[in-house]
Order: sequence, then structure tokens, then C-alpha cells
Amino acid sequence: MTKIVFMGTPAFSAPILRMLVEEGYDVVSVVTQPDRPVGRKKVMTPTPVKEEALRLGLPVYQPEKLKNPEELQHVLDLAPDLIVTAAFGQILPSEVLEAPKLGAINVHASLLPAYRGGAPIHQAIMDGQTETGVTIMYMVDRLDAGDIISQVTVPIGKTDHTGIMFDKLSVAGMELLKETLPSIINGTNERIPQNEVEVTYARNISREQERIDWALSAESIYNQVRGLHPWPVAFTTYKEQNMKIWWAEERDSTKSGKPGEVLELANDAILVQTGKGVLAITELQPAGKKRMSATDYLKGPKIQAGDLFE
Repeated sequence: MTKIVFMGTPAFSAPILRMLVEEGYDVVSVVTQPDRPVGRKKVMTPTPVKEEALRLGLPVYQPEKLKNPEELQHVLDLAPDLIVTAAFGQILPSEVLEAPKLGAINVHASLLPAYRGGAPIHQAIMDGQTETGVTIMYMVDRLDAGDIISQVTVPIGKTDHTGIMFDKLSVAGMELLKETLPSIINGTNERIPQNEVEVTYARNISREQERIDWALSAESIYNQVRGLHPWPVAFTTYKEQNMKIWWAEERDSTKSGKPGEVLELANDAILVQTGKGVLAITELQPAGKKRMSATDYLKGPKIQAGDLFE
């Protein structure tokens, strides 16, 4: 039986691991990131993949850095026939990539060669794309640059955000891997080199990408808000305090102003002028406060037409 080592970390990866076990594959070990402190109380929390692995009764290994000789050797000693990764979060050393006789494959949440990198779902939505997908590819020692084995396209709805697309793409990736694995194991799969001319990147989200630039269009800011929802969340500045913008929508207004100016207060939203069009903020989180609807926020200290978001 083919010995598989699975590497993954977030909730995106857990259904993929579960499928491997349910389909009867021999998963000899699960490699995931170490437990991390979460929340204000810094509670040490396992990754979703670790939780799923323990539920399935699989051995778990949590290296801090696979490049460390001891941790590298631990993986090599597992002697897998195939390594399957899905959003693991670490670069695999060449020694690991070259060890399995069937290679190392990755379930990547984009239609490569578009959106190589760690935030392909966020970036596709922020860019206003109407579709994305999943690619199963061979791993090489360059970022997401290996040969393509199979792909599936998944539409992005106008109101879809990153959380929704994570779930959709996780299911799509699980199903695609289920269909593709037999051909990889028996050596009949395709190997399609990526077109380097078409490469784009989706680096991990920076703090600057989270800040709203009100000079942009309402459509662009809306895409930014949903691309960063429910994490890490877009933000703006109001009266020198950061304010998270959890949700917003494009909306018409008879009034106009300069970018960032509050035009009017509706029952359910704060209407703000952008560089082109009007954005209605419907859910927000002032500094030091809980997430709330605009309706609830407007019951408190009064924001006024003419105030500025920066």
C-alpha cells in the first residue's frame, strides 16, 4: 500500500486529510504547524489539521522548522511513497521533496500559474476576479512552480468573501484530489509545465493591504472588504482611532463629497464617498469595542455627515 505523509495546517486542509483516510489510503503521519497562542488570553491552540488527525487516530508531528536537521530527519525516516500538502505553511527542503518515489504534490487554491503564494484566495477576491479554482501540482524548490497535474474552476459570486471561498475551494480540492490520486499512484497522470509568462503572485497579506484607501473606487474597496473577511479584516481611521470594516456594499446616494467623507447616515449604514461611487458601511468594529452592525453603532456616539474616514 502507498505510504502517504500529509502536511497541512488550517481548516481548508482538514477535509482533504479526512478524505484520504475515508478512501483507505495509508496515511502514516500528519505534519502540521506547532500549537500557537490564540486570543487575548493567549490560549495554546492546536491547528485544525491536528484536531482532525487526532480525531482520526493518526500520529501527528509538529516541527517548528523543517529545515532543522533533527526535524528534517524525522520526516525522512517516515519513508513515504508520496507527500501530499495542502496549505502547510512552510517551505519544504529539497531533501524532503526528493525523498518520496512518487514525489510531493500540493493542493493549491488557485488556477496556477495565477496567484502563486500564500494568499491566493484573498488576492483573487480583492482583485475582483469572478472565478478561481484549485490546482494539484508537483512540488519543486521554487514557490508553486511545479508541473500541473489537474485543475478545477470554481466561480466567485459577487457577495462571496474569503471565508465562503475557503470552504468552497476546500471541498473542490478534496474532490479533485480524490479523482486525481489514482493516476498519480499508477503513473498515468498528466504533467503540464506552467507558463512562466502568465505567472502572478499572491503574497501573504500585509498590514498596508488591510488599510482602506478612500481614493479608490467603491467597487475596489468593496472587493477589499470581502477579500479580507473574515480575516484579517479591512480597516480605516476615524478620529485618529483604527476602525475595522467587517462588511460594506456599494450603494447610490444623491449627495457627493471628497473621498472618505461621510455623506449621510441611513438606518442600516454609513454612506461614505470614495474616489468613484459610494460605499455603505454596514458592519464595523471601533477600537476597543466589539464587532457590531452600523445600526447598533449609530445608537451610540453620533457620527455626523461631513466627518472623515482616513
